[in-house]
Amino acid sequence: MPWRCSPALGSGNGNGYTMPLSRPLKGYKNLQRLSQIINVFAKHGFGYLAVQLRLKGILPGRRRLEAEEKRIQDLSVPRRIRLALEELGPTFIKLGQTLSARPDLIPPEFVEELRQLQDRVPPFPFEQVREILESELKRPLQDGFSFFSPVPDAAASIAQVHRAILKDGTPAIVKVQRPQIERIVEEDILLLQTLAQLLERYVPEVRIYNPSGLVLEFSRSIRRELDFSLESWYMDKFRQNFQGSPFLVIPRVFWEYCTSRVLTLERLEGIPIDEVNRIAQAGLDSLQIARNLADAYLQQIFEHGLFHADPHPGNLLVLPDGKLALLDFGMVGRIRPEMMEVNASLFFALVRRDYGRLMEEILKLGLVTDESDLRGFQEDLINFVEPYYGRDLRHIQIGKVVSEAIQLARKYRIHLPLDLVLLGKTLATVEGVARQLDPRLNLLEIARPYAQRLMKKQRSPRQLASKALSLTQEYRELAEEFPSQVRLALRKLLHGKLKVEFSHLGLEHLPREMDRSSNRIAFSLIISAIIVASSLIIASGRGPHIFGFSALGVIGFSLAGFLGLWLAIAILRSGRL
Repeated sequence: MPWRCSPALGSGNGNGYTMPLSRPLKGYKNLQRLSQIINVFAKHGFGYLAVQLRLKGILPGRRRLEAEEKRIQDLSVPRRIRLALEELGPTFIKLGQTLSARPDLIPPEFVEELRQLQDRVPPFPFEQVREILESELKRPLQDGFSFFSPVPDAAASIAQVHRAILKDGTPAIVKVQRPQIERIVEEDILLLQTLAQLLERYVPEVRIYNPSGLVLEFSRSIRRELDFSLESWYMDKFRQNFQGSPFLVIPRVFWEYCTSRVLTLERLEGIPIDEVNRIAQAGLDSLQIARNLADAYLQQIFEHGLFHADPHPGNLLVLPDGKLALLDFGMVGRIRPEMMEVNASLFFALVRRDYGRLMEEILKLGLVTDESDLRGFQEDLINFVEPYYGRDLRHIQIGKVVSEAIQLARKYRIHLPLDLVLLGKTLATVEGVARQLDPRLNLLEIARPYAQRLMKKQRSPRQLASKALSLTQEYRELAEEFPSQVRLALRKLLHGKLKVEFSHLGLEHLPREMDRSSNRIAFSLIISAIIVASSLIIASGRGPHIFGFSALGVIGFSLAGFLGLWLAIAILRSGRL
């Protein structure tokens, strides 16, 4: 007899903890999926990309394309991209969400539109939930839970969330990964890698955005999100960092009910932080809650070096005792020690108006490309920073400052590390949420003592001695390795095995163009040979005749005429005479 739960136990008031939730072109399924991707983008007005990528054979018919173009002609390009990504499913929705977190790479109007991507899908059946849980936890469902709601609280593209009660009576939330989602994502990543390579090869203007690098970054991000054991580790780490905190609670992880596809957590009940009226009606201090939120994130950034990177209101609950609860650790950012040191140096340079040093520290954080205009960047940086000197910190919005700084980096094609972009986005979001509770809150003012403690720590005798020791060890290793490396290079030189690689910029398409030209020349020679042979046959007058001429000669001339016309049309269509 199948085990069932009481529907009454599954109900709730909606205030509880709801967790948001070989080669690629080989094989029929991959080709079918590629065809679907191309057709969906063509449907939303991007069929020209398939032509540029040499994939026009996959495009739908001209009439269908024209009908679709009329349907979407009034929609903006960013909106059409969003609609296409939503139609293509989980992997592409996550790709759009990842891109929306990179305002340093894509224009603001695209960022705003991609932030609206909906990650809501119908739930998968409870029978499949049971099957996954019993397979992952190695026990019947009723042996692990005294109650398990068959109706999910929320369903998203990667997982869905169910309420449950453990055998000891502890309320819990169980996050269960969708069936086959890992296989679907991996297949889509392979296709995305292929499309990125085609873009870089045939659409040179997109190379500055490094499509292959973006796909690699996205693949790492979504694979981390698919590994629930990593998310549970992060939650446990944050719980240790804030152990004994008077204002922040992290849900407990029930490790015996966790795997890479199942995550079971303590269920917390509270009020979403953006419901200001309900917080006031509960008699809680909104100003103190706003301050606690700011302190919680500044501690993560300046002291722990590990921060929760998705602080939207759905992930922040206000508990009945006024404490904050932080939920969903699928997106976490890291601040490496060297980045902390650069941040401290940036602060010093800003205070002293040392723009040369400020420029050096910014370049340490970013990846400077050949297209970066450093002189122009430095001039615009001075114009950006100067107006803030002497202003009251209460009148400076960190969200606006971060947004302007990121747009400045994008303008000059300075590619910032993902964690730094996440940090800026997180600070801007925290400030926005906190100011809903306390419009006068100033995040920069609250951050000042944290920054001062960090700078003091970075310049303490102990820290300087540790850094000096580390540098000494590096130089010692370099000195030890240098003679052997020189001997190896000389040995290769003496034996003729030393290789030097050159990269010919701008000549990437030369081999293909030479192949095309040689093929046309060979084709022309064949046509010429057919014409000469046909002329000789007609002159000899041998064989059967048509209209008084040798039949073989007439056929030869006809074939040469057809092939010559075909070659002429091909040359004209290529646009290169």
